[in-house]
Amino acid sequence: MSNIREAFKNGKAFIAFITCGDPDLETTAAAVRAAAENGADLIELGIPFSDPTAEGPVIQAANIRALAGGVTTDRIFDFVRELRRDVKIPMVFMTYANVVFSYGSERFISTCSQVGIDGLILPDLPFEEREEFLPECRKYGVDLISLIAPTSEGRVAMIAREAEGFLYLVSSLGVTGVRNEIETDLVSMVQMVRQNTDVPCAIGFGISTPEQAKQMAGLSDGVIVGSAIVRLLEEHGKEAPEYIGEYVRRMKEAIRQ
Repeated sequence: MSNIREAFKNGKAFIAFITCGDPDLETTAAAVRAAAENGADLIELGIPFSDPTAEGPVIQAANIRALAGGVTTDRIFDFVRELRRDVKIPMVFMTYANVVFSYGSERFISTCSQVGIDGLILPDLPFEEREEFLPECRKYGVDLISLIAPTSEGRVAMIAREAEGFLYLVSSLGVTGVRNEIETDLVSMVQMVRQNTDVPCAIGFGISTPEQAKQMAGLSDGVIVGSAIVRLLEEHGKEAPEYIGEYVRRMKEAIRQ
């Protein structure tokens, strides 16, 4: 069993997404530490991929910058191993099925376990095909985290019943990115989840302001923020960790209230 539940044990969880290697792994490490020190309860680390279909322009650009900088899956594993010397909060990878396949599924998942990765999010993996990775994930104690989208409809209960780690509730149709308003009927989705599992659920896609974070935390067990953090890295480069720490602190304060 992974440590992911730890992220939800002290109230609403703030989950920060950061693309590995944008602009370099040293900055990624500083950003992760700044987020953790300022209240992040769980970190999603994005392994860059050349065709990140679920991502909007901000995270797509971060993937391109990271790959251009020479980041590789092996380098990211070494980076996480080093991070784990002092970063104790749960961490998960978000990447694409092809990254895992090309590395070798068992080799990838066993290495996740060895370096201290608690879970795996594969947004392009249909729920019905999770058996491709589930046996290895169970073998090595890495939670395979499921996503529930507005289009899941009649499948919400089924996905919830099989959930591990936490459930990632996608707030909006389309790709990741900052949104002014979130109009999905999340109340019904969360109610269905609650009826079928006690696994925590966190809402992501489109959340960028403290007001949005507070609203979404009122519905769920936590909030996930990616594009707004990655945009700080785009704007400030190596200086971004300071800004990320301050941003995470404000977002965490908003969901505590």
